[in-house]
Amino acid sequence: MIQVFRERLYEEIKRSGITTKELAEKTGVSPEMITQYYTTKKLPRLDTFLQLCKALDVSADYLLGLED
Repeated sequence: MIQVFRERLYEEIKRSGITTKELAEKTGVSPEMITQYYTTKKLPRLDTFLQLCKALDVSADYLLGLED
């Protein structure tokens, strides 16, 4: 599941056109932390995860790989 999350998060960030810095500001974490979410096995806290979903306009189920 972590691999699917990493891949989908990266793809959605690219698709959205939002910079890492902008996404970090919207979610309340550092740009470095955003990068770690899609390059390492580091996972966001639940509240941050929900903010990522909102900022990228995707469902939690999609980012987790539970739906296509």
